[in-house]
Amino acid sequence: MKQRVLITGASGFVGYHLIEEALQNDLDVYAAVRKSSNIDHLKHFAINYVQLDYKDQPTLKQQLADIKPDYIIHAAGITSARSQAEYNHINATYTHNLATAAANACPHLQKFVLIGSLAAIGPLNTLTGIITEATPPAPVTAYGRSKLLAEEQLRTVENLNYTILRPTAVYGPRDTGIFIFFKQVVKGLEPYIGRASQKLSFIYVKDVAKAAIKALYRGNHQTYNLSDGNFYSKYELGDLTKEILGITTFKFHLPVNFVKIIAAVSEKVSSLRNKAAVVNIEKIDELMAANWYCDNESAKSDLGFYPAYNLKTGLAETLTWYKANKWL
Repeated sequence: MKQRVLITGASGFVGYHLIEEALQNDLDVYAAVRKSSNIDHLKHFAINYVQLDYKDQPTLKQQLADIKPDYIIHAAGITSARSQAEYNHINATYTHNLATAAANACPHLQKFVLIGSLAAIGPLNTLTGIITEATPPAPVTAYGRSKLLAEEQLRTVENLNYTILRPTAVYGPRDTGIFIFFKQVVKGLEPYIGRASQKLSFIYVKDVAKAAIKALYRGNHQTYNLSDGNFYSKYELGDLTKEILGITTFKFHLPVNFVKIIAAVSEKVSSLRNKAAVVNIEKIDELMAANWYCDNESAKSDLGFYPAYNLKTGLAETLTWYKANKWL
């Protein structure tokens, strides 16, 4: 009989690849999706669908008791919100609710894996040094603070075996975040904010999925940073994209203060409309941060996780997918 994994956030970018990797590892997949989620892209998977009530503990406990998962991978959450409170509610409180319900209703649960974010730690302020699991958390965005709170609350749940994964910037097929940059490059535009040097880190989404499956069986009560193990200059993403696609661009630098004024206006307009801002000053600070170089040695030694992709090989696969699916 196959072991059963419940994957939350299943209709999302990372969720899709978690499902794919779980099925390749012969797991019985239960995909938690919202009632409003578009799941057309999941229809070819042989999986079961569930809608979880994260707000109501008795209902959630009953739902989990009915599913009887051996493992849970919690990837649901939000990356934009109107306030810190909204971020905390969805990213932290819902995580705690799910973990608490699982600890009480799933006697056979072997592992709860939280897909966190390196944003919970935040960047370093200088180009020297490297982010490790021992780096004191100093998140620079409301999102990062909510992901740190999710970690802290998860660790308080009794009788729960967990692993927390903190991927750095994730890219790959179906991503709509970094994809915005690719769209500009294809149009011949290569925009940057300021001219300051940076150390950036990335991880291909398929490597995140592989790490999550490995974490089902190892790394009990531990937290791991995830990256491809390399660091990149602020220009390498653009340079590799141009090389792979065989195109040239007009590279230009936007003044930092100008971009922050635009971000402030965006925040104000979004606030008046009671909507989450697409861009805000915190996000600009995060994008401009000096150093996101991330050590992944602990994940290698404890989980046996060795990234299969660097930025060039991951981008080649990603850009091929975008073109084949008419995104670019």
